[in-house]
Amino acid sequence: MKTLVIVDVQYDFLPVSEEDFANGLGGALAVPDGNEIIPIINKLLPKFELVIFTKDWHPENMDAFASSHVGKKPLDTYKVSGVKDILWPDHCVANTRGSDIHDDIDFSLIKGDFYIFKKGLEKDYHPYSGFGGTNLAEFLRSKGVDEVYVCGLATDYCSRDTALDAVKGGFKTYFILDATRPINFNLTETLQILLKKEIKIINSTLLTQ
Repeated sequence: MKTLVIVDVQYDFLPVSEEDFANGLGGALAVPDGNEIIPIINKLLPKFELVIFTKDWHPENMDAFASSHVGKKPLDTYKVSGVKDILWPDHCVANTRGSDIHDDIDFSLIKGDFYIFKKGLEKDYHPYSGFGGTNLAEFLRSKGVDEVYVCGLATDYCSRDTALDAVKGGFKTYFILDATRPINFNLTETLQILLKKEIKIINSTLLTQ
């Protein structure tokens, strides 16, 4: 069985109007052109019996937020458990508009079942992968899934790491490149990492035509 895993298509990761941004209604960590993937995702939805959505769902005082560190700003680095990582703007705080999946995702197109997995619920743990700190791998196995198709935001962070963890979990993994958008436009390193792990990089038309 195959499943579509849609990573973090939430308002804080999507471009919004200046007015909505000023009112805290999204765009806190907007991925350039992120809205372009929504029509593609809608075309993919009816092609899968099982659809998984992941969501960042953070506490207000998340360690990965630059605002939690005096003198730090977004994109500065910090260490968590001895490992260097990046500090981000406050984003996807639980129960805010920014944490909502975009309204243009048409759930009515899903012909089978869908589930939402929330990640990053703990103050001191900021996983990029949809498998991080969730029971997603076990859940997919319980459903008889053997193929995972990954799309969403962003290509070079959460979508990439979700695909890598899918392979690690023993699933045959496909990365739907045109149904993602990156933060950094040079994807050479990201694609090399995915290909090295034998993740198949495909275009959505392979599934929708």
